[in-house]
Amino acid sequence: MTLWGQIGAAALSIFIFTNFGFLLMGSMAQIRARVQGRIGQPVYQPYIDVIKNNARRTAIYHGVMFYLGSVFRLAGGLGTFLFIPVVLGSPLFANFSFSGDVFLVMYFIFFGQLGMALGAGQSGHPYSPIGVSRGLAQMTAFELPFSLAVIALALKHHSLSITTIVQAQQGGIANWTMVTNPLAVIAAVIAFLGMSMHNPFSVVIAPQEIPIGPPTEYQSSLLGMLQTNRAIFNAAKLVLYVNLFFGGASAADGIIYSLFDALLPMVPVWLGVISGVITMMVKSFLLYFVTVFVGVSFPRFRTEQSIRYFLLVPTLIGLAGLILARI
Repeated sequence: MTLWGQIGAAALSIFIFTNFGFLLMGSMAQIRARVQGRIGQPVYQPYIDVIKNNARRTAIYHGVMFYLGSVFRLAGGLGTFLFIPVVLGSPLFANFSFSGDVFLVMYFIFFGQLGMALGAGQSGHPYSPIGVSRGLAQMTAFELPFSLAVIALALKHHSLSITTIVQAQQGGIANWTMVTNPLAVIAAVIAFLGMSMHNPFSVVIAPQEIPIGPPTEYQSSLLGMLQTNRAIFNAAKLVLYVNLFFGGASAADGIIYSLFDALLPMVPVWLGVISGVITMMVKSFLLYFVTVFVGVSFPRFRTEQSIRYFLLVPTLIGLAGLILARI
């Protein structure tokens, strides 16, 4: 595939999974509302919000970094997604995974959050330093168990390539990291709860405590950019976790492909790609549902409770997973 072909394929992949991210946001908000006894917003509400905000303009100026904050945040989400293979064995959904490894993806994850912190710090709001300090402190805390889980994978597979890790998990559930190293997966999933900033780890915006955050600091197209990144970043994190810990998605062993390959021998390639995309979406939905389930089941931690929890429970589990990877 030529360079322009790769760029076009990556753009198609971003378009599909950005819409998937928007639908996840809308559907999970509906689920949370039902659990809490409310009607809730419609599933398509995130689309309305993005269109409305991008249609507005602002004359407020807080400095260059305030504007670059949302740009860095979006760049972090796009960079995370672009270096992750979505469907193994499909050039159309391979993105640029051949050019980076899991460490590069981790850098992009935290690049966006650091950029957001710099942007919020220049907003001039007296509460911004509180949100920045909370966010960076929690980010450092949940980064530790996540890094331990990634190191355990690298030790087991002798590679940092996401594609290599996904290939090693093919052949059935018994080969998934979830089965071969459940301790590393538990540590990583707990870190994912902090990365998603749902309860009990929603210490940055802190609903019912500090009525500020990106929804009030930013407005117009800047807020629209942040909302778009939220969809992309959610999809990117989910795809990354499915690839690392839950077998990924392959164009050769998806559910639809397995059912109809014998009946449609003339179109196995396209059928396998479609099946792989559906498999990835189903796994991602189930993983994201875990964060929503935990969020509606537990109250929010205080900042020091959240940091102490990440440095103790998932970190110890991650260390145990590291030891298990060396056995």
